[in-house]
Amino acid sequence: MKLFTTLGASATLLVAALAMASCTAPSLAGAPDAKPHADAGPAVYIVNLHDGDVVSSPFRVVFGLYGYGVAPAGVEKAKTGHHHLLIDAALSAEEKKYAIPSDAQHRHFGGGQTEVVLDLPAGKHTLQLMLGDYSHVPLANVHASTPITIEVK
Repeated sequence: MKLFTTLGASATLLVAALAMASCTAPSLAGAPDAKPHADAGPAVYIVNLHDGDVVSSPFRVVFGLYGYGVAPAGVEKAKTGHHHLLIDAALSAEEKKYAIPSDAQHRHFGGGQTEVVLDLPAGKHTLQLMLGDYSHVPLANVHASTPITIEVK
């Protein structure tokens, strides 16, 4: 009898806890950011920095991607690409038809890296993330991140 009483009490506590959780836990269903880019299509974004942030060098930049996967440069696989970080640079519509240059302002992460530590001089700098295909050409159907301006102190 004691076993059934203990099981009954445990079941009652479990049901009560679940009922309380469903009443007090916030629901993401109606939250505007529950699916932040559900209809925007595939895109890259900078996870940890925002426009106007002030940082100290060296600092870390974390890359985000949704709707596609990451694959190293040279690997031709559907719906994949690799990150490119533009620093104090932009690409024209014409330049986006060709491989992204590789220099200090156009950083390639062809190994599939998803973050970098940058050491930039003091001052304001713009950062923009793009996804390139196996041959470094920007993927037209993947939205580039909105350029952000940060200040390095």
